[in-house]
Amino acid sequence: MSEKPPIVPKSLLLPFVLITSLFALWGFANDITNPMVAAFKRVLELNNVQASWVQLAFYGGYFTMALPAAFFIKKYSYKTGVLLGLGLYAFGALLFYPAASWESYGFFLASLYILTFGLAFLETTANPYILSMGPEQTATQRLNLAQAFNPMGALAGLFVAKQFILNSLQSNETDADGMIIYSTLEESAKAVIRTNDLMVIRNPYVMLGLVVLGILILIALVKMPENKDNKGVIDFWPTMRRLFSKRTFVEGTLAQMFYVGAQIMVWTYIYQYAEALGIDNASAVNFGYAALIVFLLGRWVCTVLLRYFSSANLLSTFAVLAMLFTLGAIFLPDMLGLYSLVAISFAMSLMFPTIYGIALEGLGEDSKFAAAFLVMAIVGGAIMPTLQGMILDLGGSGYSDIEILGVSEVNFSFILPFMCFLMVWLFAVRVNSISKT
Repeated sequence: MSEKPPIVPKSLLLPFVLITSLFALWGFANDITNPMVAAFKRVLELNNVQASWVQLAFYGGYFTMALPAAFFIKKYSYKTGVLLGLGLYAFGALLFYPAASWESYGFFLASLYILTFGLAFLETTANPYILSMGPEQTATQRLNLAQAFNPMGALAGLFVAKQFILNSLQSNETDADGMIIYSTLEESAKAVIRTNDLMVIRNPYVMLGLVVLGILILIALVKMPENKDNKGVIDFWPTMRRLFSKRTFVEGTLAQMFYVGAQIMVWTYIYQYAEALGIDNASAVNFGYAALIVFLLGRWVCTVLLRYFSSANLLSTFAVLAMLFTLGAIFLPDMLGLYSLVAISFAMSLMFPTIYGIALEGLGEDSKFAAAFLVMAIVGGAIMPTLQGMILDLGGSGYSDIEILGVSEVNFSFILPFMCFLMVWLFAVRVNSISKT
């Protein structure tokens, strides 16, 4: 029996480590931002749809810049793409300083939008680069390994969000009866607290921007494989015709859009779900921690399982698990529903890199543009949370204003992630059926 090829050849270990570090870097940005939906809602007294614009701006940036990033990387090189991505990331984070000074929600949203221009460059570069760093037989396993470092960065982002933002917001303070004091104050008193709290939100992002600048300088000084090909020639339309004739790629892109939408809804509205159970926003972050920990555990478990089971089979199984846990979040009472909501993250752990790997399989040089469309599919994270916010606003700006099918609107709103996981399952079943023919 022949030996399995290595996940990462020794000659490519250093580039693999450096590029893998970027996965943690954008994980940090994702999960310092998720709790900001609830934070901005409280500080600026927004409704649920307005607060969800944080995710619309954040993930809308991916959609806007992914294809231009692919053009840029195709014309120049992976390293140049990484450096530009880090520069845009840092610039967007540093824009939080003037946004807080102007106390402008629109400016904050624009800053996040620009920040994710950088993340689009990084993801469009890093994912196909990781897939190319070794034998094609281990490509999906290699991407799962690299993606396992993403939740490590996410945990760090969530820690900063809790310790340095949510715990310091004066607008979260309550009286002896547990009522939020901020909503009862005169406008002049609110203005003082608003100024303080927006600076609290600002500071970690400014520090993040400075750290990203430091990483940019480090990578600029390190010799990296350029991977420049085709002498900068871009055969866009022939590539598009080839890509969109590949049914697995097209369906994989759609499945990725639904998956990312589900992930962002689960991780964004876990705070609102907990708040509906009487858990304050800062304490609810502990459940965000738990979700990321089981997500990270799932990534490591799946990296091993992929050596023994096919990608499509595992994806189908984990999609069914996700749907079952989501039904638990909708219909199980009190803390059981919240625990079920946390457990969804274990089932989600396999999905992004596995859908990505299946969709890009066998595409060769076309994978650079294909990767851009898969990053554009992250727009699901912009659209779906806004739709869920509309459900939450059906009875008012609270989370338990009305009942739908016998449960509060915050519980019922998770019907949207359920439908998204159903689409992922259908994709996995079809790919599995093709592999058996």
